[in-house]
Amino acid sequence: MSAKGSVLVIDDETEIRESLAQLLEFEGYSTATAASGEEGLRTIESGLFDLVLLDINLPDRNGLDLLQQIKRETPDLGVIMITAYASTQMAFQASKQGADSYITKPWDNDKLLLEVRNTVDKTRLQRENVQLRRALKRYDLPNVVGKSEKMHKVMDLITQVAASRATVLITGESGTGKELVAKTIHATSPRADRPFVPVNTGSMPVDLLESTLFGHVKGAFTSAIATKRGLFEVANQGTIFFDEIGTVGVETQTKLLRVIQEREFMRLGGTENIKVDVRILAATNSDLRKMVVEGKFREDLFYRLNVITLTLPPLRDRSEDVPQLAEHFLRKFSAENGRDGLQFTPEALKVMMDYAWPGNVRELENAVERAVVLSSGPSLGVDLLPEQLFQNAAREAGTAFPMENIDGLSLFEIMESCERRIIMEMLGRTNWSQTDAAERFKIPLSTLNQKIKRLQIDIKHRREG
Repeated sequence: MSAKGSVLVIDDETEIRESLAQLLEFEGYSTATAASGEEGLRTIESGLFDLVLLDINLPDRNGLDLLQQIKRETPDLGVIMITAYASTQMAFQASKQGADSYITKPWDNDKLLLEVRNTVDKTRLQRENVQLRRALKRYDLPNVVGKSEKMHKVMDLITQVAASRATVLITGESGTGKELVAKTIHATSPRADRPFVPVNTGSMPVDLLESTLFGHVKGAFTSAIATKRGLFEVANQGTIFFDEIGTVGVETQTKLLRVIQEREFMRLGGTENIKVDVRILAATNSDLRKMVVEGKFREDLFYRLNVITLTLPPLRDRSEDVPQLAEHFLRKFSAENGRDGLQFTPEALKVMMDYAWPGNVRELENAVERAVVLSSGPSLGVDLLPEQLFQNAAREAGTAFPMENIDGLSLFEIMESCERRIIMEMLGRTNWSQTDAAERFKIPLSTLNQKIKRLQIDIKHRREG
């Protein structure tokens, strides 16, 4: 594309097409031409243009009708109408249907080039603003937290897919936040003011699931005493989210495929097709490709769902996000419990960053809630974290506490003893230099000195020894 702009000329008169293209190219624009409305639409689909010069009289289409379609399908594309008969009524209709301006035959080259330049500048400015909003929006997804490169890629993809109606398959381990991502896609989409309907497919028997999804008519089965709408009808013009789509039975998969393909279904026991406009999001922690090979999941349904795949990384692969996530949950649970001014100690954050989090973000959320509920002061230390996190830290330091010595000790006493061993181990490695030990622990020297004093570690005696 030319740096100055790209223009498509749609006119059935060869002489006019060629003269406009020649004029624009001389001024530095790149051009393409089309002799009919249908050819013009195909050309728009195949390339990115800043402006269309559109003749109002075409052999196959009315120019105003074509204008309406162009603006409906590519609303950011500038359009200037070309007419041989200028009139106030025509100008009003063209403006009402989205035209940026119009010129009359024969035209004045200088005036035409001025209109072209103004419209191209306007189109490019609008597109730049949209791109800027998308770039800012990537970091304005309040419930999707993370500064790692992996999470930036997730945020980028959420922003890109939200505006479409494309089906999205969200994959990832349990606890990575698949439903949260689905809600975010819906909340940032044009369907945000319409229903978001989650379906937990794994907890329902087949008959109940189909009745829940598609509804039923009165008398469809023994307990069907009245006609009932299904979740697809409830979600009409909104979004339906299938959690753990891999648990859906093959028979129900067939019916889901029909809804995706035809955008219609029948209630159980009914004979009438019901049309719906529903965006489908699905999530799984299973390998659907493997299930296809094993005959447990329909291949055609898999490809219908797998239009766009969004994979959430496990928390162990983005440990740099742990402090930000911990702070996010700390604000949440502090507000819920009426607690202000709470903060994690550096030691607690270090333990959390070193932990593998097999339960992913959900496990971290539970750990933070536990710390807030059990806290008695503003500082949330290691002693308030779940035991498995602290044991992990001890193992990493090679100082696991002997289990045979814990009888009669409180959890706090056990953790204090482990902390004492860890600090003594590090001091031994640094020839009992508190400065070097504090640097290796990545904590202030004053914090280490306080711990040494509290744990009654005899530095002087050790140095002399």
